[in-house]
Amino acid sequence: MTGTLSRLNAPEHTCQRRSLGNLFDRSALQRLTPTVRQEADRLLDDLAEGLRRGEADFASIVSERLPIATVGAWLGIPPEDHSHILEMTHDQVYAQELLPTGSQLAVSAAATARLRAYFTALVAGRRAEPREDVLTGWIHAWDALEPDRERADETLYRLVMFVTIAALETTGTLLSSMTSLLAEPGRWAWLRSHPEHVDAAVEEVLRYDPPIHFNTRIAARDTVLAGVPIPKDGMVHVLYGAASHDPRRNPDPETFDIGRGGGHLAFGSGVHYCLGAALAKLEARTLLTRMLERFATLHTVTPPVYAARMVFRRVTSLGVAL
Repeated sequence: MTGTLSRLNAPEHTCQRRSLGNLFDRSALQRLTPTVRQEADRLLDDLAEGLRRGEADFASIVSERLPIATVGAWLGIPPEDHSHILEMTHDQVYAQELLPTGSQLAVSAAATARLRAYFTALVAGRRAEPREDVLTGWIHAWDALEPDRERADETLYRLVMFVTIAALETTGTLLSSMTSLLAEPGRWAWLRSHPEHVDAAVEEVLRYDPPIHFNTRIAARDTVLAGVPIPKDGMVHVLYGAASHDPRRNPDPETFDIGRGGGHLAFGSGVHYCLGAALAKLEARTLLTRMLERFATLHTVTPPVYAARMVFRRVTSLGVAL
């Protein structure tokens, strides 16, 4: 992942990010909204079917599947490949954990090789048969920027892989974390009566339990941060989750408060602010709105089960019932 967008600095970062354009500006989100709504309703239909039999696993039925359905439709990834893509991305992010073991790195390397093969073939197929879609637009942009076709395709592969992994591994956890709204009696009912606060609820979920709790950066030069000397090439772990629970920024941070109106770093900041933040919020807002409308008495019956990881707080199971 060292050559992907999130790990690059200027001028490479500037060039790649500019080539993507305004990925999720207002017009792009308007085009995607019907797809997100349709996929959310389809998955909630599956959830409703499971709830008719008693308990259902919200993570496996809904929150894991909505991001790949959305991004898959956006990039033109065939639906029959969605489960395969999810499996590969789950394995790939082992390498982005804190101090991964040798066996985890081996799993990640194998998944990265499979992702490379898949997305290289996807780019080649789109070159052969262009469409009116995002990926075809990226191909045209990089053909104009980079005369070396091999280098252009390498960049395209990295962009598509990065966007896909980022969308699946973070948004799925955000969607699962929204069930924290069910944890306190009366909170779900209140939000059903006050749907105008759905956006605020999503923001508080992002603050309270962000999808990524820390990231790692390497100092480009000797510097001092908050009075602490950091040498060139020194490693810094940025604790997003802890920052959002800093009482100097968010008083009483351990209280889940929809009306808080405070800030968070769930999507980072600065030039590396998450490209897909607007899409993640669209998915969360759409899904939460439809859940509130369809499931008046939804509640959790088992606590969330998390994958044994520290960076990507992926929920593997979460039981709900009516």
